[in-house]
Amino acid sequence: MTKQETIEEGEKGDGDPAQAATTDASAVNPAPPTVAVGAVHSPYRRTTDLLQRLAPGKMRIGFFIGAGCPLAIQVQAGGQTVPLIPEIAGLTRSVKAALDGSASLKDAAVRMWERVVARGIGTPTIEDVLSHIRTLRSLCGTGSIDGFSGELLDKLDVGICVQVCEIVSKSLPTSNTPYHMLARWIRSIARDKPVEIFTTNYDLLLEQALEEERQPYFDGFVGSDSAFLDLESMIEDDLPPRWARLWKIHGSINWWMTKKNKIRRSRDKIEGEQLLIYPSHLKYDQSRQMPYYAMLDRLRIFLRSDQCVLLTCGYSFADEHINAYIAQGLSGNPNASCLAMIFNDRANARKAVELAKRHPNLTVLAADGGIVGTIDRPWESVTKDGNPAYPIAVGNDLPAWRTKASPEQCKWLLGDFAAFGEFLAHQLSSRDIEQDQADAV
Repeated sequence: MTKQETIEEGEKGDGDPAQAATTDASAVNPAPPTVAVGAVHSPYRRTTDLLQRLAPGKMRIGFFIGAGCPLAIQVQAGGQTVPLIPEIAGLTRSVKAALDGSASLKDAAVRMWERVVARGIGTPTIEDVLSHIRTLRSLCGTGSIDGFSGELLDKLDVGICVQVCEIVSKSLPTSNTPYHMLARWIRSIARDKPVEIFTTNYDLLLEQALEEERQPYFDGFVGSDSAFLDLESMIEDDLPPRWARLWKIHGSINWWMTKKNKIRRSRDKIEGEQLLIYPSHLKYDQSRQMPYYAMLDRLRIFLRSDQCVLLTCGYSFADEHINAYIAQGLSGNPNASCLAMIFNDRANARKAVELAKRHPNLTVLAADGGIVGTIDRPWESVTKDGNPAYPIAVGNDLPAWRTKASPEQCKWLLGDFAAFGEFLAHQLSSRDIEQDQADAV
């Protein structure tokens, strides 16, 4: 058997999709899994498959934008290049530093972090800490628990949320970012069904890009000065398909809980209102949980629809609650699929890999290989041309901090949101040519 025949044999059984993870650029990647010689997947076949799925009218399309996506926007700060918004680890460090500098909250923050570490979480994130704060708050009522009064717990919660808001309140620096590419792509392709965007990010980068590209969207809120959450409109969902849908699963820095327990969306803060970011998935306050569950329900409804594909980028699969929704949706609808674009290697996305090995319609596309149709294999080493989209999606040269794959092995590039945005722009500008080539494969 020739080398090419071995590659094609290795491709038999290719199926469909799932999502993955972006990690801190400074992290050391674990060693890749060992596989049998000759057993490989073709990243070029995955590229043409993706082009077909993005073709006009082919499928109902959803994008899942995770916390790794803002890392693709690099800006100058303090004489060095840094991400516009840090990843969760960097965000946690910044919030912790701010609390350590607060005379009123430092001691409480130190004790709270120690409690979370004592629960077996070696390096807590702000989400771990917020969940623990809210658990204690649900237990203490009007009293106190382990030296934390209800009032102090509320102050810690508010203090963390305020710091998060300050850190992620950034604007896109140019009009040519991957966010703008995504908005442009949505605006330019007519579809029978609306494009839906799901995100765990609290920032307003998607809103900025959609508005600057004049792409109408619905995010569950109605109004202008102080928009209110309209669940009936979310359920009916009878707006024109040219309106994109934007579902912010973990809340937003412009969502507020009023003193009357009503939810509003506004950039203006009113004294006494609380920022609604990051659900703890506790039922200690049903009114606070309602917006998060309503947004998650849109993910469930999307995955129930026929012939749909969810494309994830920058999502680490660290949220078991969201993973459960994705897994249930894929299990219940064989016509649904998920393609997970992973920034690093498969070893950096273990939860995504585990899910993909159980769900044939979940495909993980990582830098060093993929899980396609539940089969885990590295990418082939044969370089191909003939399609202008190939060099955008597949390459050989990636830095060692991003992949452990050998230099001659092909690498999947679209786990980088910047590359994915370029891919969308190219598919949009050349979609007739690309589709002819994709159909010919």
